[in-house]
Amino acid sequence: MKIYLDGRFVPESEAKLSVFDHGLLYGDGIFEGLRAYDGRVFRLREHLERLYDGAHAIFLKIPLSMKEMEAVVLDSIRANELKDAYVRLVVTRGFGDLGLDMRKCPKPTIFCIAGKIQLYPPEVYEKGLKVLVSSMRRFGPDQLSPSIKSLNYLNNVLARAEAVRNGCHEALLLNKEGYVAECSADNIFYVRHGRLCTPPVSAGILQGVTRDAVLELAAKLPGLQTCEELFSTAELYRAEEIFVTGTGAEIAGVVELDGRRIGSGKVGPVTRGLAEAFRALAASTGTPVY
Repeated sequence: MKIYLDGRFVPESEAKLSVFDHGLLYGDGIFEGLRAYDGRVFRLREHLERLYDGAHAIFLKIPLSMKEMEAVVLDSIRANELKDAYVRLVVTRGFGDLGLDMRKCPKPTIFCIAGKIQLYPPEVYEKGLKVLVSSMRRFGPDQLSPSIKSLNYLNNVLARAEAVRNGCHEALLLNKEGYVAECSADNIFYVRHGRLCTPPVSAGILQGVTRDAVLELAAKLPGLQTCEELFSTAELYRAEEIFVTGTGAEIAGVVELDGRRIGSGKVGPVTRGLAEAFRALAASTGTPVY
């Protein structure tokens, strides 16, 4: 595998960062996960806009233009001769000292990995996920803005670990008010009585690129009303269907939440229909790699 690192491609074994990089020392940086389908990067512009917005929010000046960063992503996929790929694009504060002062970091570090990802085995998409409501709480906007896809992911990691210890695939985090926010790595939706609902950005969630695509696709389905509103776990327990969305997970149905069967206990028709529509969208749109 060839890794883009600060202006050049190096073998995986040579893709090394300084132990004084503040991305490592303090989680000071941002990242994006992107997908390429059959030689097209899905919603590349939206991912890059989120990356640059996050950088601006944390006073991190990316030394490449958005157009140059677009080339980094496309070149990384080409360098590894991939058509279907998962891309991890990372910008850290860069090399500094052992203090927190960002002024001691003269230049950000940029690296890009183009490879493969499989968050869940194929049978999970057919049979559905088991999800646990985590004891962890999602950071509120008064602590760390959820719109910043930062390298501070320990909250998510610990929530996922809690789920795995309890025999589940994914963890659902509530916000400090007790409303549903998002999963450790995914946004969440539920279906009931012809309504498809997901938490609003104000609930303390990352506005997912796949989430937005699903809302657009769902708005075109007859007989299905979409909404973004606050809701509690009680709404999820009585849902007809639940599914999660994310760049890595795509669209995956949930059949069990906190030990409670959801709907029929099988991945539902709305979930399957949206997953099919999403696959068609991803296969027919996007920025060409070759």
